[in-house]
Amino acid sequence: MSNQKVYVQDQDGQPLMPTTPARARRKLDSGKAEVVRRSPFTIRLTYEIKGEKNTQEVTLGIDAGYSIVGFSTVTNNQELIAGELKLRQDISDKLKQRANYRRGRRNRNTRYREPRFDNRKREEGWLAPSIRHKKDEHIRLVNKVKEILPVDKVVVEVAQFDTQKMENPEISGKEYQQGTLRGYNVRNYLLEKFDHTCIYCGATDVPLEVEHIIPRSRGGSDRVSNLTIACHDCNQEKGNQTATEFGHPEIQEQAQKTLKSAAFMNQVRWKIVNQLGVDYTFGHVTKKRRIENDIAKSHVNDAFVIAGGNGHKRVVPYHVKDLRCNNRKLELNRKTYGRSIRRQHYKFQPNDVVQYSNRKVSVRGTHCKGSRVLLENGKSVAKKAIDLIQYQNNWQLLPALKDGASVAKV
Repeated sequence: MSNQKVYVQDQDGQPLMPTTPARARRKLDSGKAEVVRRSPFTIRLTYEIKGEKNTQEVTLGIDAGYSIVGFSTVTNNQELIAGELKLRQDISDKLKQRANYRRGRRNRNTRYREPRFDNRKREEGWLAPSIRHKKDEHIRLVNKVKEILPVDKVVVEVAQFDTQKMENPEISGKEYQQGTLRGYNVRNYLLEKFDHTCIYCGATDVPLEVEHIIPRSRGGSDRVSNLTIACHDCNQEKGNQTATEFGHPEIQEQAQKTLKSAAFMNQVRWKIVNQLGVDYTFGHVTKKRRIENDIAKSHVNDAFVIAGGNGHKRVVPYHVKDLRCNNRKLELNRKTYGRSIRRQHYKFQPNDVVQYSNRKVSVRGTHCKGSRVLLENGKSVAKKAIDLIQYQNNWQLLPALKDGASVAKV
């Protein structure tokens, strides 16, 4: 594996096929190119190219995921770029924290911010902020790869198994997105599933009610796998207990596994495909091809297979972490009630990558009015003792760093 590739843009900023470091160095030395970004190292040509620019078909494979996204770009004989993007998992907690700050501020003697009207309508296609963030990061990743490579085709893995086609071999097109419960009321579906029988006492000729295996007050969801049918007496007797506490652990087993990631995939994967207008494949197809080619299981390897990789020359994958931009500054005026925006920005910010004692490390923060920098290992050093390698901005992409240094945003 090797990362010896330099990515190239033409005079207008359009991506071209990557080149070798030696050729890129010659063009830089002769003034025929200029550096656009450091990582991945990208140059822009300063002269106009005549004739056909790109002669190879480039395919980008995306292994969509709830926590980690794999990506790989291949041609007919080699891999051009690959890596894994680790998504943020703190969006919900940050929103709760913000709401608590605002709620507390309304009870203090500070500038008042009225709460918004509670009965607000959600737009069609609304997604929870944490889910929308994950969807947007998938799309941004695809667009960023397209900025450095002339991608002709994008393939996204949308599901582990094509379950609807297993049930209906003739299914196609929009029918995929209509779901297995189309045309069903959930209660009628559960009645048929459990044969119009109380799951706890076996009663049949009595009114039956929809029952949560794990109560909602105990963290249970409204997904169908957490719902069952019970008679009124059993439902009332069970109360706030789980099925196991009520003496039915066999019913509890079907609700043990969390399906947050599956729910994300059901909500978002098709939205990604539709918004980008790209091709898709299924997880069982990826697994079959990966086993046939004796490739180890990982997100980046799955993306390689999704892109059509088979015996191609590989590159060292990038390890990418999704971080906060840290570009919103609090108001520092504590003496009056007027606005006072922070205008002083220190040179080094959290998650910047710097060089210290011939090692690449990331910055935790600054202190002493910006004169000293706190590194990720807790060591405080003078800012003169370190050299900046890369700012932590919206999209940075770095290879894995030594000594456990974290990686900035793609």
